[in-house]
Amino acid sequence: MMASERKTIRLRWGTLLIAALLALLCLLWVYPFLWLLSASLKEPLEIFSKGLNLIPDKAQWENYARAWSTAGFAQYMLNTILVTAGTVLLVVLHCALSGYVLGRYDFYGRRLIIGILGATFVIPAGMTIIPIVDLTQDLGLLSSRWGIILALAGSGQAAGILLYAGYFQRIPKELEEAAVIDGASFFTVFFKIMLPLAGPVTATVSVLTFLFAWNSFLIPLVFTFGSPELRTLAVGMLAFVGTNETDWPGMAAAATLSLLPVVILFFFAQRYLVEGFAGAVKS
Repeated sequence: MMASERKTIRLRWGTLLIAALLALLCLLWVYPFLWLLSASLKEPLEIFSKGLNLIPDKAQWENYARAWSTAGFAQYMLNTILVTAGTVLLVVLHCALSGYVLGRYDFYGRRLIIGILGATFVIPAGMTIIPIVDLTQDLGLLSSRWGIILALAGSGQAAGILLYAGYFQRIPKELEEAAVIDGASFFTVFFKIMLPLAGPVTATVSVLTFLFAWNSFLIPLVFTFGSPELRTLAVGMLAFVGTNETDWPGMAAAATLSLLPVVILFFFAQRYLVEGFAGAVKS
């Protein structure tokens, strides 16, 4: 056997080995979601008696009907969609404007502001809940969807601001200068030139904010204590926890319903996530 043939065989075996390892890692990564999907179709005792077995004895589709209708997850889904959409819109707007100013203008205190934004990454969310509630209560929006949206949209969002700042910093200044010479105002330059160019970052910030708002628990929990009808999906999971028992199949069905939009969005938006991060950090 020639040396080239032996090398080709080794490469093939190496490729097969890498593919097998990646398939195993993928299975380990996906298994929790598969188990959740399986648990949503089982009876309560079957969840614990079957252990890690993914095949139910008989599919209990009524678990989904119970979660959707009886537990009120149809209303929770609507609340979550409205809150998430409003949060994404506000976050993209204020992060893009803040990032544009930080990335394109050199002013006194700019580096300090960027340093403060970076420092907010280490502040736990629980430390900010009290001032957020006080401010929202003063505005009269504590038990409302708008209150939840403003609280989620105003919760730091330093990552989005820094992503936009890094991206806008790379755009040639000649674009702005030409537009200003033609008589364009600050907001005209921003909305008609800069923001469209930042499409990849906008997609990235939108997806990250969607995940944050969709899965947020603490703020919606606090804001809906007195208004259960405004609960989001994450908070609505508490409906399956009783004083003496927990409806595990119903909770699994509700969790599956709440995860499906996230999985679908991430499946279609993963390319934009990579492009947005790459465009923001590329020198």
